[in-house]
Amino acid sequence: MVDLESEVPPLPPRYRFRDLLLGDQGWQNDDRVQVEFYMNENTFKERLKLFFIKNQRSSLRIRLFNFSLKLLSCLLYIIRVLLDDPTQGHGCKELNRGCSSQNSTPAKIDWSPIIWVNRSLPLWGLQVSVALISLFETMLLGYLSYKGNIWEQILRIPFLLEIINAVPFIITIFWPALRNLFIPVFLNCWLAKHALENMINDLHRAIQRTQSAMFNQVLILISTLLCLIFTCICGIQHLERAGNKLTLFDSLYFCIVTFSTVGFGDVTPKIWPSKLLVVIMICVALVVLPIQFEQLAYLWMERQKSGGNYSRHRAQTEKHVVLCVSSLKIDLLMDFLNEFYAHPRLQDYYVVILCPTEMDAQVRRVLQIPMWSQRVIYLQGSALKDQDLLRAKMDDAEACFILSSRCEVDRTAADHQAILRAWAVKDFAPKCPLYVQILKPENKFHIKFADHVVCEEEFKYAMLALNCICPATSTLITLLVHTSRGQEGQQSPEQWQKMYGRCSGNEVYHINLEDSSFFAEYEGKSFTYASFHAHKKFGVCLIGVRREDNKSILLNPGPRYIMSSTDICFYINITKEENSAFKKQEQHRKNNESKSCYHGASRLPVHSIIASMGTVAIDLQDAGCRSSSGPTLTLPSEGSKEGRRPSIAPVLEVADASLQTCDLLSDQSEDETTPSDDDISTGLEYAKGYPPYSPYIGSSPTFCHLLHEKVPFCCLRLDKGCQHNYYEDAKAYGFKNKLIIVAAETAGNGLYNFIVPLRAYYRPKKELNPIVLLLDNPLDDLLRCGVTFTANMVVVDKESTMSAEEDYMADAKTIVNVQTLFRLFSSLSIITELTHPANMRFMQFRAKDCYSLALSKLEKKEREKGSNLAFMFRLPFAAGRVFSISMLDTLLYQSFVKDYMISITRLLLGLDTTPGSGFLCSMKITEDDLWIRTYARLYQKLCSSTGDIPIGIYRTESQKLTTSESRETASQSQISISVEEWEDTKDTKEQISYRSNHRNSTSSDQSDHPLLRRKSMQWARRLSRKVPKHSGKTAEKISQQRMSLYKRSERQELAELVKNRMKHLGLSTAGYDEMNDHQNTLSYILINPSPDTRLELNDVVYLIRPDPLAYVPNTASSRKNSFCHTVGQDTREETQL
Repeated sequence: MVDLESEVPPLPPRYRFRDLLLGDQGWQNDDRVQVEFYMNENTFKERLKLFFIKNQRSSLRIRLFNFSLKLLSCLLYIIRVLLDDPTQGHGCKELNRGCSSQNSTPAKIDWSPIIWVNRSLPLWGLQVSVALISLFETMLLGYLSYKGNIWEQILRIPFLLEIINAVPFIITIFWPALRNLFIPVFLNCWLAKHALENMINDLHRAIQRTQSAMFNQVLILISTLLCLIFTCICGIQHLERAGNKLTLFDSLYFCIVTFSTVGFGDVTPKIWPSKLLVVIMICVALVVLPIQFEQLAYLWMERQKSGGNYSRHRAQTEKHVVLCVSSLKIDLLMDFLNEFYAHPRLQDYYVVILCPTEMDAQVRRVLQIPMWSQRVIYLQGSALKDQDLLRAKMDDAEACFILSSRCEVDRTAADHQAILRAWAVKDFAPKCPLYVQILKPENKFHIKFADHVVCEEEFKYAMLALNCICPATSTLITLLVHTSRGQEGQQSPEQWQKMYGRCSGNEVYHINLEDSSFFAEYEGKSFTYASFHAHKKFGVCLIGVRREDNKSILLNPGPRYIMSSTDICFYINITKEENSAFKKQEQHRKNNESKSCYHGASRLPVHSIIASMGTVAIDLQDAGCRSSSGPTLTLPSEGSKEGRRPSIAPVLEVADASLQTCDLLSDQSEDETTPSDDDISTGLEYAKGYPPYSPYIGSSPTFCHLLHEKVPFCCLRLDKGCQHNYYEDAKAYGFKNKLIIVAAETAGNGLYNFIVPLRAYYRPKKELNPIVLLLDNPLDDLLRCGVTFTANMVVVDKESTMSAEEDYMADAKTIVNVQTLFRLFSSLSIITELTHPANMRFMQFRAKDCYSLALSKLEKKEREKGSNLAFMFRLPFAAGRVFSISMLDTLLYQSFVKDYMISITRLLLGLDTTPGSGFLCSMKITEDDLWIRTYARLYQKLCSSTGDIPIGIYRTESQKLTTSESRETASQSQISISVEEWEDTKDTKEQISYRSNHRNSTSSDQSDHPLLRRKSMQWARRLSRKVPKHSGKTAEKISQQRMSLYKRSERQELAELVKNRMKHLGLSTAGYDEMNDHQNTLSYILINPSPDTRLELNDVVYLIRPDPLAYVPNTASSRKNSFCHTVGQDTREETQL
């Protein structure tokens, strides 16, 4: 490359700073010429135009100087009026030609006081100077702005006013006799108003900021009104020099009284010129002022629509957050406000809503409520415009919430809009924390820089998957992320509603161990020891910790984790420790004797219900290991301890070394090395590892069960055979476990988060359920995919119906389809996801169900009380059969106060896997486990044996029907049987003998002869056709049978329809159970119940189980060592995506 310095000579010293310092002797011989470039034409006129007009700063100075001159001229006029005495000669004596005095009469006006005034020489000199400068500036600006039309410049009103006010003063220089001539200098106020408007415009151009149009219009209105009043005052005062000789104050009084339409009449104009001026000024005011007020009102209405600005002073003195949305719906707004202001320390925050659409009527009515009008500010604008972000004072905001519009037809386009908003906010205010919600998981990596991100499809599919393993996981997570005080349902007469409502107030809180009264005494103890004793003593459930030097949260790190003073503890409780009051043990015991602190099944005090530790411990190796999804708590062998009740081993302060051999991976490792007969027969060989391919960027790697060989794509079609197999329905595959059917519109990337939890490594291979994806759900496809022997059917809300014209109709198609499935397959366990929580009341809808109507009234009462969980008592939601993903919006809002909530929720749902962190699972209480009796003893049993931490109970109870309902059900069943027997005349002898027991009009002899009975029936039918009238009893009986047949025919018709379709498709009808209905049971969740809560049969206990991979012994086989080494190396940087 050629050296440029050697080719190009250096610049002379006057142009190079280096040469100025070092010197350069070669510049004298330099023959180069300096060339200067100009952006405008380098003429004298262009330079003047650049200085006076084009340059904002210099033009602003000129406008300000001109405005000052006009104000000075008005001030000089007022001084002249105050110094003038109308009783003197009005300047006539100073004329060289003299003037004869005129005797004024009432009929004739003396014009001399109007034409001539007394003006002192110094005052005249100042006014002439101001006039010369003003006229010169006006002529110069007219010359610079000349564009070829001279009349356009001359006929402008400001130019004419300048000529009227300045030219007479210049004439008096050359004609001294006219020095006392009256000149209407007060008209300079209109020129001052014009200069003020130009000055404001130049000011905005100079500082590159747009002031509010409302401010400009108010300024113009005020200046117009002042100019009108000042002109009227000066004009009336001068004209009345020939009349009443009013002073300036009298003239001011007259103008104010006149313009305010009061009109006292004590001061009135006397001569006709002043009267004419008053008329002219009133007409001008009636024309000009309404126009100004109309423009001001229009701007006010537009400002009300756009929302105005958020004050910079308020932004610097008060705290505020910004909510950016595409369209603001009333449900989204109320969910945000109720959850955001539920925290006491956020009561003084302002919420600024930035939305591009106009505020609708519902939102406007809500924001006019005093509770919200003082704290919520609505701004119409776009987050992609810096001006709108400046209006919202985004750079001073404490946080910015960006929400995607889930009601859009194209959800990917909605994500793109949210991503652009996040980029714009990050570019404008880099230090503002971002809380972003998106819909599609494949768009997460675009906003990885955000502080907190919630992906709707990730959470939705993970909750649907865990609902199939742990019932009602969606309800559990929803109750945990909603702010409540546990007051819902406390006025209800039913006990389950009181317990359910009380436990729904539990939330996740955090505190430092050394600052905690709950956990400080457990420093140096194991995690399970601290969790058990904290629950025993205070009723709180310790679920996780975080080291001071580590950002990762560990859920139930296990008994080998030793608590440190710097640890941050995460626990579940009704309220946080800072808001709790602690009583002494004696007082607490006295209070418990009269009234229990909890409303559990037992009223015994907490400390007395805890079982005795005992002196004999159970062998940990015998009681510790069990499968992850179906654990059982076996009754300990008594042996020599006959006559004593079963005891539970104490929870050790530090884990015993013998516990190392009792890891949950041992069963699975043995299962992995020795495949079962079922695996060999089906040809399925599983291996544990990470999925080889990630469906989208940002998905967390999860260790799970994988097939050794990839299945061909053609074999994935369940309803069509291929060259590898000839099966065309699920029954032909011969699956050992029940199916899980997912009915979705499309197979999106979010399904990855549904499949992975169901194939997690900690689930035994024998309990893996086959997953069937149903993209369309006609009846034939449902029957082929094995709906009759399905464990759970998951129905995902259709994206194509989310943009209905009426918002709440977005779930219409999903609700009707699920209702059809419920009617066709009443025993099918259906889990549904909806868009709007209000539509959950239509799931499994029964119009005449009295219990549902009672729950509807309870929901209305809770909503009137201001509850955020008014829908919680709906049976489908309480049982975990339905949930709305919009209920998880509160998870993003809570993250502003609890920045750990998203991480904990992702760990519970299995979306993130942190080494050493536990996972959510469940166990069912069987008859063999009822010896434990209470929740506290169960807590101790789990902590002492396997290290599991229970966090709640899923309970199912029988629903009590009213007497009228039970009688109606019984009568329908009995009558339906008799009608079926009456109509069926072509059965076998066994069926005939069975029907004889229900027939009232047939004798015992006829029941022994089928032929006689058949003939008698035919004769009775012919007789009924000929003789329509029957006896009273027979007619009543037939009418009852017809009514019962009418009521029963719908279910029978549906059953026959399903069976006929199954026969037509060549499927067996053996698995179709049409009468097994769950309508007589109700299920609900008890989060962190009281220690004295009694365990009941079939209770499902939610557990957080320690990570099995964290306790693989070092002396294991080489396969285990390599496995652990791989897991240890795969510690990627944790992200909150």
